[in-house]
Amino acid sequence: MTAMNRGAVGRIKKRNGIEVADIFREHIGRYRKKYRMPPAHLKVAADILNCRTSYLGGHIERCDHCHTEAVSYNSCRNRHCPKCQCLTKERWLQARTTELLPVRYFHVVFTLPHELNPVVLTNKSRMLNILFRAVADTLLVFGRNPDNEPGGQLGIIAVLHTWDQKLRDHFHLHCLVPAGALCDNKNRWNHSQKKFLFPVKALSPVFREKYLTRMRTAYAQGNLDFPGKTKPLGTRAGFKALIERCYTHSWVVNIRKPINKPEYVLDYLGRYTHRVAISNNRIASLENGHVTFDYKNRDTNQKEQARIDAVEFIRRFLLHVLPKGFMRIRHYGFLANRYKKENLRICRKLLGLDAELTTVVKESIQQLMHRLTGVDITRCRHCKQGTMTVVFQIAKGTGQNSFRILHPP
Repeated sequence: MTAMNRGAVGRIKKRNGIEVADIFREHIGRYRKKYRMPPAHLKVAADILNCRTSYLGGHIERCDHCHTEAVSYNSCRNRHCPKCQCLTKERWLQARTTELLPVRYFHVVFTLPHELNPVVLTNKSRMLNILFRAVADTLLVFGRNPDNEPGGQLGIIAVLHTWDQKLRDHFHLHCLVPAGALCDNKNRWNHSQKKFLFPVKALSPVFREKYLTRMRTAYAQGNLDFPGKTKPLGTRAGFKALIERCYTHSWVVNIRKPINKPEYVLDYLGRYTHRVAISNNRIASLENGHVTFDYKNRDTNQKEQARIDAVEFIRRFLLHVLPKGFMRIRHYGFLANRYKKENLRICRKLLGLDAELTTVVKESIQQLMHRLTGVDITRCRHCKQGTMTVVFQIAKGTGQNSFRILHPP
């Protein structure tokens, strides 16, 4: 157990900067006195606090040359944890490599108006599912329209983000769309030669109508909840007024510059998939009960800093906890999961490529880390010659940890 303690101390000394876990550790008590924590929030908080600690177990490694020992604790693997997304993201991107087509890709962002935020926060599954469906329907309808280019079935990768740069609730979908479509009963690929996918002014009202129609249906069927401060919105008059406000302005649809080289698509995707509300490297300080973090001012395009109370930071962070099992990356059109492999074979054949998709060999953690960082994590850091091998497994729950009480019963 001495080796375990030495390893833990060593890691603490090497830590650079403040992490989300540090903020939770120091201020979760204050937060719980002010706010109720549902089971989903308790689970996220507990996982972040316990991530890479003795409570989750781990193993002891020993160098076969100099016999130095080192301790590694397990990750929580919670998708909301800032420390657990890098390898998950890389493996997801690696699995997508054979699915890329040698065409340009359009990037379109659909944003919900902030008037709907209170209803979304109390009905995340229902309202965000409507968002995915409304966006997909809008793009697919425009794609099938023979008056539009490319005039066929589009492929869509949609990624949900729920935050803005200051961690506030800001619900939007990032969509990547190959610049072309399957046409004539999948017998022809029609390239899109445009510099943009579809006109924003045309997309916006269709997106708005499709979303609000589905929302009104959900309300009529009694599938929306209006607890607490949202109760007035649940009345007939309140809901009608909310819908009318949503019709008073255009909904934001932003079409970014297309990605012209397919080899850049994965790097581009990596900016948006598997992200959490804030990464640890954006946190500048935790002092006197306040958190300072970096953010990008969209108006000036400059990096600035925000300083907020630590309890408010935790509140904003937990705004973005998604329901258990909710899929935040989805595929539509010819990229829909059920028929994706078959459709990609057809697309590749029509584009003059080998129809068969290359099998991606899954890399081990050691191989993945070496590719990403150039570092062999099995090499002894002390003598630089030996190989570290596991000599002891640390069982989960055997270490001292004060954060188990955060787990819901």
